[in-house]
Amino acid sequence: MIFSRPTLIKQTTLTLLMIVSGLVTLPHAYAEGGLVEAITGGKLTGQLRPRFEWVDQEGKPEQANAFTLRTQLGYATGEFRGFSALLQFEGVHNIGGNQYNDTLNGLARFPVVADPESTEVNQAYLSYKGQPGTVLSDTVFKYGRQIINLDNQRFIGDVGWRQNSQTFDALAITSALTNNLNLFFSHVSNVNRVFGEKHPTLSDIDLRGELLNVAYRGIQYGTLTGYAYLLDYEPGQPIPPSASNKTLGARFDGWYQQEGGVKYFYTAEYADQSDYQDGASTVNGDYKNLILGLEIQGFQAKLNYEVLSGDGVYGFATPLATLHAFNGWADQFLVTPKDGLRDIFVTVSKSWAGINWFLRYDSFSSDHDGYDYGSEWDFSAAKKLNKNLTVLLKYAAYSGDANTINLARNPVLASDLDKFWLQADFQF
Repeated sequence: MIFSRPTLIKQTTLTLLMIVSGLVTLPHAYAEGGLVEAITGGKLTGQLRPRFEWVDQEGKPEQANAFTLRTQLGYATGEFRGFSALLQFEGVHNIGGNQYNDTLNGLARFPVVADPESTEVNQAYLSYKGQPGTVLSDTVFKYGRQIINLDNQRFIGDVGWRQNSQTFDALAITSALTNNLNLFFSHVSNVNRVFGEKHPTLSDIDLRGELLNVAYRGIQYGTLTGYAYLLDYEPGQPIPPSASNKTLGARFDGWYQQEGGVKYFYTAEYADQSDYQDGASTVNGDYKNLILGLEIQGFQAKLNYEVLSGDGVYGFATPLATLHAFNGWADQFLVTPKDGLRDIFVTVSKSWAGINWFLRYDSFSSDHDGYDYGSEWDFSAAKKLNKNLTVLLKYAAYSGDANTINLARNPVLASDLDKFWLQADFQF
């Protein structure tokens, strides 16, 4: 492993603090070169995101009522000879009592709202951008704790919906190899999960991960992306070494504008997953994703078909994804069932009266043995009040199918689940 999580964060944070504290002793030549201006002339950022979340889960004696607050405060320096830095803190706070199971408080009679209280360094990285006229002119290096979002975040993402972000302790390289060819590579040593670093069973994941993503935009009507994600999990982690896997895939997505104002969208994606390093031989599956859509005068509709394979032993896994964005907002499929998942869903959206409206319907079934899991309706309405403040209302209703096989193999998926959110998001 190139670096451990404690070493990485200590080195990065100490370096940032040393840069600031050392300003008073800088030689005059460096001050003239703009280093002081780069550090002191940076940008302060922050976020306050209060949220109410209500959950009614069949089989639980109590309904969950969670009032939580995300706070973020960060500072990004300006650039000096290609170098810059960012330091950001994040906190999750319970501001409304204990009427929910946050995965830490032991209140198992309530449904889970996975936002336990925590305060931690969310991002802390040093960055270098290659200078014009050099071989690295279109390349950026980042070293430290950072957000990584690849493609639509189906495999790698920051889980932005939860109050605690998912971040990666990593060395990352982004490069524009040509005008149409972009490369991303990262070595990841740790994943900082949404449950916080102090969680006794669901804490961070130590691993040796290699992430490669290459996108080619030289095709007239779309972008072709190839990727390879190699995940080697360390012993004693929430995800065991036996789950280590490599995922190799390709994705083509784009749009076509027709005369008359109609725009068509399309996506086709396939990935193969198999065992890697100490992964068990049972780690074997594939992923398929097809999307067709159109947009007319701001009204957008999409038909989607997504398959995460399963054979009764292993379900195709995407544990580092922004999972809330996929397979329904009720979060019933954060872990792929062993029988896999087939998700046929339709989405419609429209901006009207200054409000962004969104509606979605999913039909869920197994990939193995072909039985139904259930269905779900999702709805949201978001209003941007000004450049800093957005309010959101959101609802998810999952209806489980109580067929004999589903009841026997997946009792949670055979039951009903409803969720409601009301949120304000203030950013500066």
